[in-house]
Amino acid sequence: MDNTNLSFSAIVEAMVRTIPPGRVMTYGQLAALAGSPTAARIVGGIAHFGDPDIPWQRVVNKNGGLASGYPGGRDGHKAALLAEGVHISDADTVSVDTLLWWPDTNNL
Repeated sequence: MDNTNLSFSAIVEAMVRTIPPGRVMTYGQLAALAGSPTAARIVGGIAHFGDPDIPWQRVVNKNGGLASGYPGGRDGHKAALLAEGVHISDADTVSVDTLLWWPDTNNL
């Protein structure tokens, strides 16, 4: 993918659109793949204020934790992931080891 003419937020949004139902990416993973490995919090802001039609429910923290800033809070995030068949632990986390998605960045 030629990122030279895309903003950081456009790159992040493009990657999130590629996450298939039932899989997740982390804020830090998205930041690193978009060219700014220390910008995980910026990715969170993009998710919080970004296009609601993008599947932001598929983005979790590095430990698989759900976002309190998701519409409806962690319960809303949990409901959206459950609707996609994702198992949520009793601690309201997902298994990053099992569900982590790596996009083909050449096709974004």
